[in-house]
Amino acid sequence: MTAFTVALVLVVAAAGLLRWRRPAWYWMTFGVTLASLRVLVRYASVMDACGLTVPPPRWRLALARIANRPVPDSRPPRILRFRPTRTGLVLRLGLRPGQDAFDVAAASDRLRHSFSMYGVTSREVRSGVVEVRMTGYDVLKRVQMPAKVDTRPMRVPVALREDGSVHYRDYRAVPHALTLGATESGKSVYQRNLVAGLAPMDVALVGIDCKQGVELFPLARRFSALADNPDTAAELLDALVSRMEGVYQLIRAEQRITSAVPDAEIAADIWDLPDGIRPVPVVVLVDEVAELALFAGKEEEKRRDRIITTLVRLAQLGRAAGIYLEICGQRFGSELGKGITMLRAQLTGRTAHRVNDETSANMAFGDISPEAVLAAIQIPAETRGLAIAGDSTGGWHRIRAPHTSLRQAVNTCNRHADRTPALPELAAFRPELVSSSEAPVPLSKTAPVTA
Repeated sequence: MTAFTVALVLVVAAAGLLRWRRPAWYWMTFGVTLASLRVLVRYASVMDACGLTVPPPRWRLALARIANRPVPDSRPPRILRFRPTRTGLVLRLGLRPGQDAFDVAAASDRLRHSFSMYGVTSREVRSGVVEVRMTGYDVLKRVQMPAKVDTRPMRVPVALREDGSVHYRDYRAVPHALTLGATESGKSVYQRNLVAGLAPMDVALVGIDCKQGVELFPLARRFSALADNPDTAAELLDALVSRMEGVYQLIRAEQRITSAVPDAEIAADIWDLPDGIRPVPVVVLVDEVAELALFAGKEEEKRRDRIITTLVRLAQLGRAAGIYLEICGQRFGSELGKGITMLRAQLTGRTAHRVNDETSANMAFGDISPEAVLAAIQIPAETRGLAIAGDSTGGWHRIRAPHTSLRQAVNTCNRHADRTPALPELAAFRPELVSSSEAPVPLSKTAPVTA
């Protein structure tokens, strides 16, 4: 056996081992080159087999008849750009006359099989231009966020999409969102990623955790206000409404509506104000919304109506004042009482982890996309963190957040604790931090021993 043969065997064995144990490494070392060659060589024949070609124009057919030449072949879409990425390939195609972006989307599964890729998705960039993203391996099996992400104010990278791109939670584009998920579905990990991403930003975090604070109170050093029961939550939400009204008064005072001011400089929300006087934006995280909507008596029903009414008011009016809602829960339907469907209608962003029934998936995507409902109920129980993310436009993606332990999230919040703003309206709800030297407070009193 020659040295070349031995080296070739070792390379093939190393490639097979990497593909089995470390698919991302295999893709970067071997897979991207092989896949690029395969796509470029097979492109014309695959497009023809998938029905993505158009006949040649009449003038070419006439010219071929006049010159007594063979009839020209059908033409596939033009490749405008070909770019390898760390997870796959990106092709930007220029469609021929008579072709439609829906044709490419309908042929995505056939393209995946023909090019031997793990997944193929497409989206229309502009009229006549379609971007096809191919993934070389299952990027959601072991989520690894890229080292460089597009971070902007109020834009948080929280998960990875199945096409290898980063899924962002952009509060300025989608002010309010709803996150659903059954127990042990990965909803808490998604929330931790969100808090950890917001921690380095100039933003005030407000939490409502009616599970006695077990989810959000470990992150208290980065929160400007926290509530751990429905009674405190009702008062906290009223304080947020008062802050919202004060911010609107500031915007009115600084609108600068005069004939000498160009229209582009007239303020209509906090982002139009100068940096020196702009109020800090507020993100309100509700860990379990059902605990705010359930009641067992007349007094609790009054409190419940007060809470839901305040949430609806914040969802309708809070965006311009820089108040954004992040509502989480296991279920979110009309059985929670009046006002719930009105609140859900204001929550543009929708994320659903594994749910226990189809009705829960319909709560998230029934008014958006039937395909997203089907994808949500097909999430396997053993794949924690996998979710379907969509919005009111009807588009949806399969995403998965990287695993972030509670310890990692706490460390991130503690590291950026100096960024926690003190809001006067919410001073009464600022969490009290207990030092490690103090004895823990028991949750219940010990009954005295009687003889």
